[in-house]
Amino acid sequence: MPRIPTPESITAAPAASRASLEGVNQLLGSVPNLFRITANSPKTLEGYLGLNGALSQGALNAQTRERIALAVAEVNGCHYCLAAHQYLGSNLAKLSAAEIEANRRGTSSDEKAAVAVGFAVKIVKNRGKVTDADFQAVRAAGYTDEEIVEIVGHVALNTLTNYINEVLGTEIDFPTVETLVA
Repeated sequence: MPRIPTPESITAAPAASRASLEGVNQLLGSVPNLFRITANSPKTLEGYLGLNGALSQGALNAQTRERIALAVAEVNGCHYCLAAHQYLGSNLAKLSAAEIEANRRGTSSDEKAAVAVGFAVKIVKNRGKVTDADFQAVRAAGYTDEEIVEIVGHVALNTLTNYINEVLGTEIDFPTVETLVA
C-alpha cells in the first residue's frame, strides 16, 4: 500500500504536474503509477522526465539502457522497477528472457553490454567508488567518454525511481516478477 496518495487520474494530480502526465500518456498510452505518485512533487516529476528524455536520446542504445535498468533494480531490490523494466525490456527493447535474467544478474550475453552492465552494478554496490581497473575495463570494451558518463547517468536515473518506489510503496501496475535467488 502506498505511503502517500497516488493520484487516480491526471486531473486528480497537482495542477503543475498535469501537463507532464499528459505527455507521459501520449508517449505510453497510459500513465503508470510511478509517474502518478511522483506527480505529488511537480518538480521531481519534471526533473525525472527531463533526465529520462535526455538520456533516451543519448549514445547508449535502448537495449543497453534497459539492461542497466534491470541490473540496478535488482541490486536495489526495487520490485516495481523490476516489473516495469522486465516488461519494457521484453516488449520494447526486445530482450530475450535469458538476456533479461542475465541483466538482472549483472551481466549480458552480449560481450560489450556485459561490461556496461557489470560497471553499472559496481557503481551501485560501491556507491560510485569504482576502481581504476573497473573504469579501464569499460574503456577497453570500447565505450566512449560520452557513453561512460551516460552509464553513470542511467544508474542515477534508475536509482532515483528505485528509491521513489521503495520509499513511497508504489503499487505495481506491471506483471510482477520475483527477485532472483543468488
